[in-house]
Amino acid sequence: MYRIIYILAFMLGVLGVSAQQQKAWTLRECVDYALENNITVKQQDVVRRQGEVELSTAKNSRLPDLNGSAAQNWSFGRGLTAENTYSNQNTSSTSFSLGTSVPLFTGFRIPRTIELNKLNLEAATADLAKARGDISVQVAQAYVQILYAMELRDVALRQIGIDSLQTERLREMYDTGKASGAEVAQQEATLAQSRLTYTQADNDYRLALLSLAQLLELPTPEGFAVVRPDTAAIAVDGAQTLPIPDEIYQEAVAFKPEIKAETYRLKGAEVNIKLAKSALWPTLSLTAGLGSNYYTTSGFDSDGFGKQLRNNFSQYIGLSLSVPIFNRFATRNSIRTARLNQESQLLQLENVKKTLYKEIQQAYYNAVAAKAQYASSLEAVRSNRAAFNLMSAKYEFGKANITEFNESKNNLLKSESDLARAKFEYMYDVSLIDFYRGRRLDF
Repeated sequence: MYRIIYILAFMLGVLGVSAQQQKAWTLRECVDYALENNITVKQQDVVRRQGEVELSTAKNSRLPDLNGSAAQNWSFGRGLTAENTYSNQNTSSTSFSLGTSVPLFTGFRIPRTIELNKLNLEAATADLAKARGDISVQVAQAYVQILYAMELRDVALRQIGIDSLQTERLREMYDTGKASGAEVAQQEATLAQSRLTYTQADNDYRLALLSLAQLLELPTPEGFAVVRPDTAAIAVDGAQTLPIPDEIYQEAVAFKPEIKAETYRLKGAEVNIKLAKSALWPTLSLTAGLGSNYYTTSGFDSDGFGKQLRNNFSQYIGLSLSVPIFNRFATRNSIRTARLNQESQLLQLENVKKTLYKEIQQAYYNAVAAKAQYASSLEAVRSNRAAFNLMSAKYEFGKANITEFNESKNNLLKSESDLARAKFEYMYDVSLIDFYRGRRLDF
């Protein structure tokens, strides 16, 4: 028996040393790391920065443009001369020009485009916030799965300890003729099954670690572990009253980024209608420029390059007015399309609000169910522990057989497993409700 106890102590010691060598992460550390390194979040941040560039482009469209040009041309064969006659001759010309145009009035297109891009940027920023919130929830779910797997592994390890002690005890009883070989074989099979259960629980724990490590974009789960939170206060939390879904929703709808994003897009759809109507207005632009030319004709003398550039130097300034009259109903259909997009976006906003309410309802009733499950599991563990202690005493005095003992033990271990699941589900569901109310996911 002492050999078994020593082996179990050694196993626990190895697990303890291994845990000390690993860096244990809290949930907050996991969430913070994911927000900095998760690819989905980074991609959404790129979209937001693209919105900043588009807004800058829209604002700069108010500025004048400036374009320079140079051209070199050669002409061969018959052509008109300075004497207004035709002759076969070769000519060449070189020209330089610099021009600018300034939009004076564009039918309010520029300010409306700027307004639309501002709203698009706000929507992209809200989308980034939603992506960060989604990854926080995913990390919390994976974290809870690890905690549950840890609890199941501990339960399986305790099961090995109990079965190992009973196997050793039956072997000693067999040596003294107080137990049959069948009883020993049955208990050895039970011990083997317990070891298999532990192996499965340990594999589940490692897979849960892998899932979270991949979510955090860690290169490997080796050396990665999580901090087991203090659950001593969970019984106190179990006595708290949860806010009803309508109250949670009223808080959530005011700040949830998915609602903000669709609201900004709805405002953008309204601006887009005005932007489509801008094509009904005339546009007015100011143009200005300067230039010069250099000509040569075969058979004729010509002034030098610099002199011609000075003599041919010219400047111009003008106004350009464009009045839309008929464009095959393109503007009319653009306005109709913009109004349909507004209607579609209004439906999208309503759909997002309903989806949020459904999520809150689901989280609330999950928390209520988990709360009841947790209370029932606590009572079940107390009852099964008392029954197991009684059965252990009866077994020690020969008043119960090994089958009855194992049945009582299995009932206790199952109730402990159910308690672990209910405990962490309740912790997560309560934290999720707090998250919908604008608080950070943490436990």
